[in-house]
Amino acid sequence: MPITTCIFDAYGTLFDVAAAARNVAAEPGYVSFAAHWPKIAEHWRQKQLQYTWLRAVTGQHTDFWDVTQNGLDWALEAEGLQDDHALRERLLQLYWELDAFAEVPAMLNTLKDRGLNTAILSNGSPDMLNGAVQSAQIGDVLDDVLSVESVRIFKPASVVYDLVGQRFDCAKREVLFVSSNGWDASAAAGYGFTTAWVNRAGDPVDRLPAKPNHILPDLTSIPELAGV
Repeated sequence: MPITTCIFDAYGTLFDVAAAARNVAAEPGYVSFAAHWPKIAEHWRQKQLQYTWLRAVTGQHTDFWDVTQNGLDWALEAEGLQDDHALRERLLQLYWELDAFAEVPAMLNTLKDRGLNTAILSNGSPDMLNGAVQSAQIGDVLDDVLSVESVRIFKPASVVYDLVGQRFDCAKREVLFVSSNGWDASAAAGYGFTTAWVNRAGDPVDRLPAKPNHILPDLTSIPELAGV
């Protein structure tokens, strides 16, 4: 069954989640932050994801902006920077303006030129996602931006993946689902999507019931995988 629909996770897949911390470290006035930003970026992302899983399994949903702030607060305290309120506000501001990875615009343009449906499916709140899409100027090559807020539970709950078929009226095997999160690509594969894990860091495959169908170093070959 041919691929008709390409669905992308947002944070870490289309948008560089380390960009906020990295960019702050390069700004005047934050010279001392240069020694901290790699750990801040790493811990911020780890805690952000962990808090989504914990909230999902305990039924205590909140929107992604809350867990993003909670994750940053943990990361700042781990580095002894919890009292730097100006730094916190600057990091949060830049999270709404994350850089897209360099290959993203050309890749999405190719998919749209070949007639495929394209969309984001993300834990992000609608406002956060719309801000990132506008900042990256990719809105014209996306058919939709789907947020878990419509079902009030984070990935990898199956009701989140259900949103794709509901929106595009497509069979599961017509979907190429792309994520930089190995657990997300694995869960979506178990759900029935064809999946591609964008493994930029060269991490091992997660030990989960299903595995990604494809493992890629970046997004460049997505049009080829989609058969266009």
